[in-house]
Amino acid sequence: MKITSRKFLVRSGAAIVLAATLALTGCTPLTPPEFEDQTVVGLTFIPNIQFAPFYNADSEGFFTSDVSFYLRHHGVGEGLFTALAAGEEDFVVAGGDEILQARSQGIDIVAVAAYYTEYPVRIIVPEDSDIYTVADLRGHNIGFPGQFGENWFALLIALKEAGLTQEDLTLSEIGYTNLPSLTTGKVDAVVGFANSDVINFETAGFPVRVIDPAVPLVSICLATTQAYADANPQIVRIVIDGMKKGMVTASNDPELTLTIAADYIPSFRDEVLAMAEVVLPATAQLFLGTDGVTISPQFDPAQWTAMAQAMASVGLIPEGTDPTLAFTNQYATS
Repeated sequence: MKITSRKFLVRSGAAIVLAATLALTGCTPLTPPEFEDQTVVGLTFIPNIQFAPFYNADSEGFFTSDVSFYLRHHGVGEGLFTALAAGEEDFVVAGGDEILQARSQGIDIVAVAAYYTEYPVRIIVPEDSDIYTVADLRGHNIGFPGQFGENWFALLIALKEAGLTQEDLTLSEIGYTNLPSLTTGKVDAVVGFANSDVINFETAGFPVRVIDPAVPLVSICLATTQAYADANPQIVRIVIDGMKKGMVTASNDPELTLTIAADYIPSFRDEVLAMAEVVLPATAQLFLGTDGVTISPQFDPAQWTAMAQAMASVGLIPEGTDPTLAFTNQYATS
């Protein structure tokens, strides 16, 4: 098996501009030399312990084949599916809801394996808040990163299911400033993630109450294009199997996982390491099925149907969008 070096390519702003320019002029972007003869797995943004299964798979040789794999983190300002659509990545890790929306917009993308089984979005309020349910947000100010991605999708659907409209409360786009925005009283509640934002508040010593909106959305998945899957079914199976073995290792052997992660995450010491030690088990919990034990990359088709209906009800995708085109269990084993 050929293994690439444990480094990640983060494209420069100039490279991103070049790729955009080529796309606008109708030219096909040239494959960068770093990607030649490699299967490229795109991991969103900066190296993070939440991607530990992929680090495990790369380090421990779980990607068993004679194909070289490259783990690539996206550059700042790069679109989630930009490199995949341009053929510069073969796989990407993204939310099932984001994948379904992209598919409804004509992007060739299909989810091939589940990564998080549990949807991690939470509404976070101070412990002494009078907000106990989503319905209690009426008249309050809630902060969220922006009108995109899982935080926004979950918020829209949660409000609708609680019988609220956007006019019933104040919606504040606060970027990624959940901690200072809530602790200083800038907002009354924030939308965040169970395995990051909630932990940030606990680490800061700020008591919070966490509300699970229990929205019918599919969380983080491994995805590729249908064209790539059709042409490379065995590689798809290899990547899924390696990811699954990496998830099992992250869940069962956190000590080894943290040791491996040190080779992949810059400055993996002091506060970064201390945070990773807490985030890792919280993330591993999201891998588990409803029995709290099983790790399976297969999807529940009923979840995708419910998600499509919920997303259409708030205008995130067109009515009648067929969710079966956005996912497949063809390559994943239980």
